[in-house]
Amino acid sequence: MWPRRAKAAATGPADVGAARRASKKGRLREDLLLGLFGVALGLGCALFPWYVFFNQEKFGVRAVQFEGGGDKGGGGGVVATPQLARIPDFPEVKEEPELDQLATGTTPPDEEAGDETAKLLELPFPPQHVPFQLVYVANGRAMIQDDTGIWVVQRGSVLPDMSRVASIEERQGSWVLVTSTNQVVGISH
Repeated sequence: MWPRRAKAAATGPADVGAARRASKKGRLREDLLLGLFGVALGLGCALFPWYVFFNQEKFGVRAVQFEGGGDKGGGGGVVATPQLARIPDFPEVKEEPELDQLATGTTPPDEEAGDETAKLLELPFPPQHVPFQLVYVANGRAMIQDDTGIWVVQRGSVLPDMSRVASIEERQGSWVLVTSTNQVVGISH
């Protein structure tokens, strides 16, 4: 056993120390190169905006410059489109019909169709019944509530059912709102 230990002792620690030193030098070189690369990258990032600032003509937005004199040749110049021929006017119509200028899709009543068509055109739109309640009255104004929220109205204001406030009155000790359709709405408690 003695010869093995002596051989291991003679080659072991000296070789290990030399390997550590060589490894340390290699790591030191790698660390130094990595550090220098980091410093160079930091300087480049710090100085590049100044380079752009002082050389704006190289980095700015450039205006489009056309080349050529506008000829129709196949060079990469400006392409001129020919002027379109003018379309002649249509002949004038002697009889223009009376058209409804509003975009409602209605036409004037046809006198030949009889009274039924005229009666249908004269029918009003169906009334919209939107329920609302009178909540509070103060200083000639009323607070009403419907399913969309609370509103403050006064005389002449449009109500949710498209009628208007005719008056806000006190009747028999309680406030009421009278609409333009003669509907009387009392305060709801």
